[in-house]
Amino acid sequence: MMGFLLKGPRPLSLQPHTRSALALIVAVAGECLLSQTVGTALHGVRAACDPAPYKPGTARTSWHVVTLRDVIYCQPLRLLGNNNSHHLQPMLLSSVHRAMLLYLPLLLMIMVNEGSATYRAHEKPPCVISINTVAHCQNKSFQEIPLGLPVNINVLYISKNDLRNLTKTPLSLYSFVEILDISNNKIRYIQPDTFEDMGYLKEINLSDNYLDRSVSDRSPGLGLLPNVRRLDLSRNSLYTDMIGYFLENAPHLRYLSLSGNSITMISPEMFSGAPSLEELDLHNNIIMDIEEGSFEYLLHLKHINLALNSITCISQFNLRQLQSLNLSKNSLQSFYTSESNEEYQLRNVDLSDNKLVRFPVFPNINSITFLNLSMNLIRFGEETSQKEYSWLEEDGGRNASMVNLLKLTHLDLSYNNIQSITEDVFTTMPMLKFVNLSRNCLESFQFGDIAKLDSLEELDLSENLIQNMSLGTGSLPSLQVLHLQNNQLHTVESRTFQDLPSIATINLQSNNVDLCGMNLEAARQKPGTHACIFFYNIPTLQYLNLRQNMLETLPQFAFYGTPLTFLDISMNLGLTIKPNAMKGLENSLEVLHVEENSLVQLNVELPFLVQLRYLNLSGNQLTWLPPWNKNCHLETLDLSNNSFSNLKDSNIPILENTLKNLSLYGNPLSCCANSWISHMVRRNMASIIDLDATMCQNSNGERVEILLGQDNSDNCEEEEIDMNIVIIITIVLVSLLTAAVGVGCLGFYCKQKVNQTFKA
Repeated sequence: MMGFLLKGPRPLSLQPHTRSALALIVAVAGECLLSQTVGTALHGVRAACDPAPYKPGTARTSWHVVTLRDVIYCQPLRLLGNNNSHHLQPMLLSSVHRAMLLYLPLLLMIMVNEGSATYRAHEKPPCVISINTVAHCQNKSFQEIPLGLPVNINVLYISKNDLRNLTKTPLSLYSFVEILDISNNKIRYIQPDTFEDMGYLKEINLSDNYLDRSVSDRSPGLGLLPNVRRLDLSRNSLYTDMIGYFLENAPHLRYLSLSGNSITMISPEMFSGAPSLEELDLHNNIIMDIEEGSFEYLLHLKHINLALNSITCISQFNLRQLQSLNLSKNSLQSFYTSESNEEYQLRNVDLSDNKLVRFPVFPNINSITFLNLSMNLIRFGEETSQKEYSWLEEDGGRNASMVNLLKLTHLDLSYNNIQSITEDVFTTMPMLKFVNLSRNCLESFQFGDIAKLDSLEELDLSENLIQNMSLGTGSLPSLQVLHLQNNQLHTVESRTFQDLPSIATINLQSNNVDLCGMNLEAARQKPGTHACIFFYNIPTLQYLNLRQNMLETLPQFAFYGTPLTFLDISMNLGLTIKPNAMKGLENSLEVLHVEENSLVQLNVELPFLVQLRYLNLSGNQLTWLPPWNKNCHLETLDLSNNSFSNLKDSNIPILENTLKNLSLYGNPLSCCANSWISHMVRRNMASIIDLDATMCQNSNGERVEILLGQDNSDNCEEEEIDMNIVIIITIVLVSLLTAAVGVGCLGFYCKQKVNQTFKA
């Protein structure tokens, strides 16, 4: 059947005798004029007529005719450009053609009358079409691009189907498509020049297909990609020689992903067809070699991702325009550039998870702000043997300390072999804001004698072997966060943290430090012991973690003048909390951890901590809590695994407006003395953590554990009656005993009187 499309994707079907009589087709209100003489085949017709004069630099509509399965589609094309060679010339009409225009109304009537029987204007499209002209065709088992979609769609998602071949038609019917996602199919053949007429197409995703087989079958590549900006060819089993085959003519390509393929080498010819590349993703290949000049012609290249490859050395680095370089998870043993006074734009460098034994050597004039060297084998100073430096001398390299990293703000040296680090390492990095030296082998850390880092905000020294630390006064004026957890720290000058004017967070978990109180006499230590640390009068400190420090005593006024919001003193077995130890935290403390200390007595006026939101007292031996009041705002209270039997006097129900979580399991609670808990459960006043495991005990003869959430009112009434009887009997017995004693005393007194009378 032969047909004609006036608007939209639906063809009008015509009878065979109409086809033979048709001499002229005029469509879309005079904007598309297609002329063919009688008897000429209509397949492959292309013509255009633009009644309006063309103005350079403006957009206009032309019309493209394609045929598919005996159906002629008149397709709109938007043409741009200042060069006259880029737009279609108007077709000149002969006098015969002008005369035939007189029959236009009759021809249209015939077409509409005969086509109306088969035209289904409201037929449901094969995919979900969103209001912003996006076609969602994923997971529909399509074996080819579906017909019947609106021709004006801008985005076509057709991933996760069974497409094997990609042909010009019907794909070119949707010429307004800007984003085309054909990933996760089985494409092994792409018809030549499939995309050359898709002038709006900006992004193509061909990842997770079988494009390697298209090369083995000697089928053409992608051909011209006139305006494509982003192309994803990842995970297609492509190897080195195939890449240029798919990038023959991509003049405007900005982003290219070739990740997850089988590329072993990069050569200068590989990207010659994409001279405008700005970002290149080559991660997760097996690249071992980068030939000299491979990126020389990519003058706009700014970002390269070469992570997860097998590169061993970077020498003579000379990509001056590059801004971001990711070489993580390779086998790099060295990275250096030749000496040059030219400016390099490199900003972000990731060399993590390699085999570097020393600090890399960067260009003299650089803009590096982020440097990740974690998970290497780096050592400093005397730790590195002369043999390990010899490669620099042989290749004319320079010492890393000679290179200024004047704009560096983030330095990550975690997971290396650093045993010591001197201050002069940081003298060439004056703008540092973040330094990570965690998980090394540092035994001490001294800073501030000759160097000063005015901008440093966070310093991570955790997971080392640090036993002593010294920070010069005023050497770190902007430091806000200090990580010292999991060291062996025991020697620190008492006022070290008081001399940090911006400090807000200190983590000292798993060390061996002692605290000083406000009484200066407390700082005097016995011979052979280490000094204690002052934590009072630090007006910026908010977070302090002293967990697992073998603390023996929390002295009086330990935090006075320090507005802590978070305090962890848990897992200090045998800790004694002196009265007024928490004095000064009444209006600031929000989170308090005191668990696993085996405390028998708390010595903390909890009701005065009016800002407290979270309190963990689990794993102690407490039997009593001070009563809460309405000024408290507690949300989470953990009293599990203590020795509480009666919490009635603690007045916990008064917290009903704020309390959300309550843990009571692991206590010898009395069922009847804590009936308020069952009341809270019934009213859903708070969530009782592990309620099914929370038991209480009745004292009817033998103590029997029952679930705390159960209604024990009857048992409690019987127990109360029994108790009342016991009380009454006790009172009666006491009264009788008192009366008997009184009678006995009276008799004895009378007898004494009688005896005295007889003697007289």
